[in-house]
Amino acid sequence: MTLAPTLYDFQVALSHVDRSIDQPQLVIKLARHPSETMQRAWLRVLAFCWLWEERLTFSKGLSEPEAPDIECRDYTGLVTRWVRVGKADPLKVQRAVDQNPHAKVVVMFESAQRLEAFLVEAREAKATRVVKAELAAVDADLLRSLSQFDSRRIKLSLTFVGDHAYVECEGQSFDGPLTRATP
Repeated sequence: MTLAPTLYDFQVALSHVDRSIDQPQLVIKLARHPSETMQRAWLRVLAFCWLWEERLTFSKGLSEPEAPDIECRDYTGLVTRWVRVGKADPLKVQRAVDQNPHAKVVVMFESAQRLEAFLVEAREAKATRVVKAELAAVDADLLRSLSQFDSRRIKLSLTFVGDHAYVECEGQSFDGPLTRATP
């Protein structure tokens, strides 16, 4: 018997200053796979909010290893954004870049150290086209702090200014930088 995913309801007041986004009532429904940590679930939520646009959706993720974790399609069904969160294989990211020429490929890591390790792996594997993907990492301390919140309904306020995230969740405030890879 397979275990069913746990459903989470994130009620987010989202502000992305640099992109002029103000979504006071963004509702995010997240299905957390039984093998997924709460830290990875939060990483998906942060990536979803950081990249938010209409038609952005969570895809099959852990249930389908070749599928992105988050994707966006235009009205014709063409993939316009392909997103992987957490540990990523450089060759699979390169394949995503090659197979989705009209999409912006993004990988969001759980720490700046994991981002650096990915870049080393990519160089060793000679996966040179990963530089076409946008690579970023969430502050590990911020992610660790947020992963303490593990209730089925979570209400938060999230603001992105530059490459910095500010989060208010259940009366507590957290913040941390987003680190981007430099080609």
